[in-house]
Amino acid sequence: MDPVVIPILVAALVVVFLVAATVRIVPQARRYNIERFGRYRRTLQPGLNFVLPVADRVNTKLDVREQVYSSDPKPVITEDNLVVNIDTVLYYQITDPRAAAYEVADYLQAIDQLTVTTLRNVIGSMDLEATLTSREEINARLRAVLDDATGKWGIRVNRVEIKAIDPPNTIKEAMEKQMRAERDKRAAILHAEGERQAKILTAEGTKQKDILEAQGTQQAMILRADGESKAVELVFQAVHRNNADAKVLAYKYLETLPHLAQSDNNTFWVIPGELTEAIRTVTTAFGDQSAEAGAGAGPSVSAEREDAAAADVAAGDKASVGAPEIEPNSTLALDAVAAADEAAKEAAAAVSDAKAEAEAAGETRLPGRGRASGA
Repeated sequence: MDPVVIPILVAALVVVFLVAATVRIVPQARRYNIERFGRYRRTLQPGLNFVLPVADRVNTKLDVREQVYSSDPKPVITEDNLVVNIDTVLYYQITDPRAAAYEVADYLQAIDQLTVTTLRNVIGSMDLEATLTSREEINARLRAVLDDATGKWGIRVNRVEIKAIDPPNTIKEAMEKQMRAERDKRAAILHAEGERQAKILTAEGTKQKDILEAQGTQQAMILRADGESKAVELVFQAVHRNNADAKVLAYKYLETLPHLAQSDNNTFWVIPGELTEAIRTVTTAFGDQSAEAGAGAGPSVSAEREDAAAADVAAGDKASVGAPEIEPNSTLALDAVAAADEAAKEAAAAVSDAKAEAEAAGETRLPGRGRASGA
């Protein structure tokens, strides 16, 4: 080999080594701390950088992006002397690479220990229930303490979150029983409230139903009474318009009398005391008509009429004797009812006989009147 080539190769290797030792390429979001002869010189920014070979060296390479650090569960004692395990999540970012490398030996361990001590101070002033329901307050107090302490380390704490709070198993069982009892209580209250509302609605419906039925019955009674009033008024007007006398009214009274005992609910029947007077009026009326028709009927017709009137009076007297009210379910009541029926039959027979005598008297008078007209 040519002796000139060897020095050239050595020189080329030295140049390559010097170039490699001089050029530093820093990736994005990275920071390199450079020391010159063991002393901090500067921090390399992302991109192409040049350093002195052999004199400068890279001490630390740091990532300035936001980092997530999850610590292991740490036991903490609450104010009511319960031990709970709390697991936290920390979001931080390096803002000063020089301070992060030279102000603290291990910033992650330092942050972890600072988080534990701060948690014990915060949780120690709260009971278990407040600890479980005050996560936002605990997070805010932790972040304030950590951000103030890590500022000189070149680290900014963005967020601190409590990931889990684990009470003892006995406390968990008690809490489950309490929650179950609370749910059962709410269910019982809701069920009782539903039954109460149902009963109230049922009572309101029954009340409305009774009111409507009463109003319907009232309207029906009013309409029925109004109809009966108008019917009585029409009958009264018809009677006065036709100028009916006492004889016609007495006849209608006797005609209506048998209907009083036709109802199935009647347990006794009172015979009116006016029955005798009504019969006597009807008999007298038909007797007057026969007298006006003509006296040609002779003394036999008068005698028969008097006998019939006497029979009617006797029947009326018998009926009027039974006028007092008779109690049901007794032998006396049955006899009274039978007597009343017999009196009604006799009254009807008397009316029929009176009508027959009146018709006979009319037929007897007609031929005599014809002869008188012919004479």
